[in-house]
Amino acid sequence: MTGVQLQLLVDALRDLVLGQHVVHADETPVQMLAPSSKKTHRSYVWAYATSQFSDLAAVVYDFSPSRAGEHARNFLKGWKGKLVCDDFGGYKASFELGVTEIGCMAHARRKFFELHATNKSKLAEQALRYIQLLYEIEIEVRDLEPDLRRRIRQEKAVPVMDMQHAWMIAQRDLVPEGSAISRALDYSLKRWTALSCYVDDGAVPIDNNWCENQIRPWALGRKNWLFAGSLRSGKRAAAIMSLIQSARLNVHDPYVYLKDVLTRLPTQRASEISELLPHRWTRGYSTNPTRYAASST
Repeated sequence: MTGVQLQLLVDALRDLVLGQHVVHADETPVQMLAPSSKKTHRSYVWAYATSQFSDLAAVVYDFSPSRAGEHARNFLKGWKGKLVCDDFGGYKASFELGVTEIGCMAHARRKFFELHATNKSKLAEQALRYIQLLYEIEIEVRDLEPDLRRRIRQEKAVPVMDMQHAWMIAQRDLVPEGSAISRALDYSLKRWTALSCYVDDGAVPIDNNWCENQIRPWALGRKNWLFAGSLRSGKRAAAIMSLIQSARLNVHDPYVYLKDVLTRLPTQRASEISELLPHRWTRGYSTNPTRYAASST
């Protein structure tokens, strides 16, 4: 019964995330033991997180046996919001079904940064200057309300992006086809619409770094546990990790939160299960283990 209730709780968390206008997505490989075999193969964990600008702090992980785009499409089925992601092709089908693509400026920057670090490219250096100006504006508007954030972006970031775009187009005509700088320019130019969407919506971030941070626990964890024993165990781990990381985002002690939730789940009514979600888990319980123990006696 606890397993069923646990899944109901994670499903409720998923519904909350997909109730948001803006969602981040990222994925990372995890080895999984193949059925009836001692060998492992590459499976994937997908992270879907609310924006750092949202009042709701939550992340849901989805474990899948591959990186096929159908897994993202199935998770996002029916959702029509703005998806912040990198250029992985697995998300493309969702864009054709009404999801709006929001590009990641950090990924675009990385192309130029690597080029500049490798051979001190002057063109890459200039591209980095433009992007740095955009990030300086983001520092200025980070703690503002969305409408004001959008107005300042329109006033300050749009002119920078217009200059950057014009400069990139001009440079692309001058650099050799197939060169490293041409590939870096192409990466941004082909994604320009997605990269520039953020200036029109104050609820949209400039990059996907927030979600990359949410998927980091998996990158660290797989060094310790090495692989998932099966698809079922991978999905169960994703469910537990969804609650753990969402608890952290809501400034709860994950151990205290899980101990309480797993104790109450078997007798919790399905209609009241949302009360156990991390962002609603207050009800007089403290995130301090000592105070929690005292209040439980």
